[in-house]
Amino acid sequence: MPLRTRGHLGVVCLAALPLLAACTSGDADGRGPVVGSRPSPRTAAQSVREAPEMDAGETVAGRRGATNGNADVPYARGRKGDALIVAVRCEGEGTVRVSVSSVHVSFPQKCRAGEVSTTYNQVAVSGADRAGTVTVEAPTPVRWSLTVGRGAPAQEESPGTR
Repeated sequence: MPLRTRGHLGVVCLAALPLLAACTSGDADGRGPVVGSRPSPRTAAQSVREAPEMDAGETVAGRRGATNGNADVPYARGRKGDALIVAVRCEGEGTVRVSVSSVHVSFPQKCRAGEVSTTYNQVAVSGADRAGTVTVEAPTPVRWSLTVGRGAPAQEESPGTR
C-alpha cells in the first residue's frame, strides 16, 4: 500500500510536494488539520476518463468521471475518525482548483497538456466524517476526474524518518 505523506498544517503549505503548489486550511479548534498529498505511482497507465481508485481498506464516498470546466461533487458521510481523501486526476494545460468547504481545505493542482497526473490529498480533522461537496474550478482545456474517499488517517512521520 502506498505511503501518504502527512504533517500538521495550519495555513502552511507542503512546498516539497510538486503537485500541491499551495493550500489553505483551518480547523475550528485551532489545532489545525492534518493534511497530506502524494502523487500516484501509476500515472503513465492512467486515463482521465476513469476516476482515481482508492487504496485497499479505503471506501469511495463520491466520484465524478471525465469532466471539463467547473463542477460540484457530493460525497457521503463517513465513520467518525476516518480521514477524507480527495483524489484528482487531470490532463490539459491549466490549474484545477479544488475546495472542500466543510473542512475548510482548498488546493490547486497544476495540469499539463499531454500528461495525466493524479494526486491523492488526505485530510484528517474534526468534522471530516460529515457529508459534503467538493467544488472543482477548471479551465475548459483541462479534463479532470475525481474520487472522494474515506479511510484511516495515515501515520505521521517523524522528521528523521524521511
